[in-house]
Amino acid sequence: MNTSEGTGRTDTPVLAAGCVLWRRSPVTGRTEICLVHRPKYDDWSHPKGKLKHGEDALAGALREVAEETGHTAAPGAELPTARYEVAGRPKEVRYWAGEAVSGTFTANDEVDRVLWLPPAAARVRLTRPRDRDLIDALLATAHLA
Repeated sequence: MNTSEGTGRTDTPVLAAGCVLWRRSPVTGRTEICLVHRPKYDDWSHPKGKLKHGEDALAGALREVAEETGHTAAPGAELPTARYEVAGRPKEVRYWAGEAVSGTFTANDEVDRVLWLPPAAARVRLTRPRDRDLIDALLATAHLA
C-alpha cells in the first residue's frame, strides 16, 4: 500500500459493493426502494459493504444485500460508482440495480430496520445526498416509475 508522506493516508481504496434494491409494491404495484438503517452510524443507506479479499464486486454486492436485508436480488444494470473518503482513506463502492425476488428481513447487528419506500420518499430518507443520485440512475436505467 502507498501512503502519502506525513499524512498517514493510504492511497489504496477500500473496495465495497452494493445494490439499489427495488421491488414492485405488493399493494400498489409501483416501484419501491429498500433502505437499510445501520444503528452503528444511525444512518439510512442502500445495502452495501466491503468486499472480501479477491471477491468479485457483483458477487459481493449480492452477498451484502442478502446479509443486510434477507433478500435475494436479481442483478440488473451497473449503476455509477460512489467515490469518497472515510477516515482519510479513499473508498469506492460499486452499485448495481437489484430486484428483490425473495426473502424476509430479520434484524441483525449491522442493520436493525429496513424500509420499502417510493423513490421520492427514499430520496428524502437517505442520510447522504450522494446516495440520492443512485435512485435517479436506477429509475433511468431500469425504466421504472
